[in-house]
Amino acid sequence: MKKVIYFILFFLIFSACKRCPKTENADELIKVENILEKYIIAVENEDYKMVEDLWASGDSTMMLGTDSHERLSGWNAIRNAYRNQFDLISNMYISVHDQFIRVNCTGNTAWFSQRMNYNFIFDSVAHSFEGLRFTGVLEKDINAEWKMVQGHLSVPAHVNIVKKPRQN
Repeated sequence: MKKVIYFILFFLIFSACKRCPKTENADELIKVENILEKYIIAVENEDYKMVEDLWASGDSTMMLGTDSHERLSGWNAIRNAYRNQFDLISNMYISVHDQFIRVNCTGNTAWFSQRMNYNFIFDSVAHSFEGLRFTGVLEKDINAEWKMVQGHLSVPAHVNIVKKPRQN
């Protein structure tokens, strides 16, 4: 009887240690890349309806902005932030580089990071931010469509830290 119990225990432990089954992620990577490209196009065109189509609806989505108080929870808050942005700035041109995308082994969650140069007109003056970092998470919804569920935009800090000589 002990041998049977040990066998069952061994079998359960072994089966729990199996890695997630591999899926063909190349197609999913391309789909996520296309969503991110559509997102940039939507922002450049100030098309919040297209932006809305790329985000998951509901209260579980989150966007962290560049200011410490910019923690937007839920699609309504995110949509309002885009509308405010589109009212303030115009003629946006965004170039993306250093894009990194990963899809989990089951093919239903993806995460990304990228750097962007963000050019726009504000108050009739041209502005440019270089090296903005945009990271986020996408999930497949119930229709198996990729939707953004979390985003974080940050501005690189230029911290001037210099090694001081030791004083004895």
